Amino acid sequence: MEITKRPRRLRSDGVRPLVSETSLSPSDLIAPVFVDATVEERVPIESMPGHERVPVEGIGERVREVTETGVEAVMLFGIPEEKDERGSRAWADDGVVQRALRRIDEETDAYAIADLCFCEYTSHGHCGIVEEDAAEDPRQTVDNDATLELIERTALSQAEAGADMIAPSGMMDGMVGVIRDALDRADFTEVPIMSYAVKYESAFYGPFRDAADGAPAFGDRRHYQMDPANRREAIREAKLDVEQGADTLMVKPALPYLDVVRDVREHTDLPVAAYNVSGEYAMLHAASEKGWLDLKAVAGESLLSIKRAGADLILTYFAESVAKRLSAGRQM
Repeated sequence: MEITKRPRRLRSDGVRPLVSETSLSPSDLIAPVFVDATVEERVPIESMPGHERVPVEGIGERVREVTETGVEAVMLFGIPEEKDERGSRAWADDGVVQRALRRIDEETDAYAIADLCFCEYTSHGHCGIVEEDAAEDPRQTVDNDATLELIERTALSQAEAGADMIAPSGMMDGMVGVIRDALDRADFTEVPIMSYAVKYESAFYGPFRDAADGAPAFGDRRHYQMDPANRREAIREAKLDVEQGADTLMVKPALPYLDVVRDVREHTDLPVAAYNVSGEYAMLHAASEKGWLDLKAVAGESLLSIKRAGADLILTYFAESVAKRLSAGRQM
């Protein structure tokens, strides 16, 4: 019996897509959108080609551009008109994300997810209230419990403004529990939580910090984001958020942590999301500009690998371009 060609028989055109083990569709993707209260027209983000900061008044048009590609969900990140030590514009009724959410609800059919963190809103760029003398002492960090109160206020403000889902990303202990309790008490029991349950203190966030104006003014975030060396810790973090009421679990970044995406997938029956972050996006663009890589091909292959690792949802800056190819019937 001739068996040497058996694997190749299923790689030919026609049968190949029939036996493909992993597939992508536009509905798997979430598009990040930056809304900026300080601009009156779109401002290109230099480190993230193809992306812009969008004024609040133009957010409906921007989101419609996304949904026209077949992507149904957006994640909103806000740049406020002013900052302070507590990040108080994050929970303001007239805050940049709150205003944008109302416009999206009125002008589009998109599913709007609100990122919940304070790094864009605080004058120091950290993800919550910093402890006393934090700027002088690198051992100091964010005051976790004091920040939880602000997380609760912000989640309620976002839900009241029309957020379809709340996505806390600050890696504060107990953040999912306080959000779930607050939403339930306020009769927002149907609003789900996508927790950034496994968020590493990564060097791949650089372009995002440029886009959202959220780089720390001092120190770093290693005291509250995860150590890139740790894998088992990810399961502990994910389980805690499941116990507190998370509806979806996020792993961030994606490509350098595909093993972690797989681990989380195997330890939960909740939907798993992975964030294909700004640095992953920017480095492929940079290589493409040098002529070293085919951008369309590596973008599709990257997202396919994230899906293959176990992610149900992918938050990615490639969402629109990849969705257009998928909608045109092209294989990744």
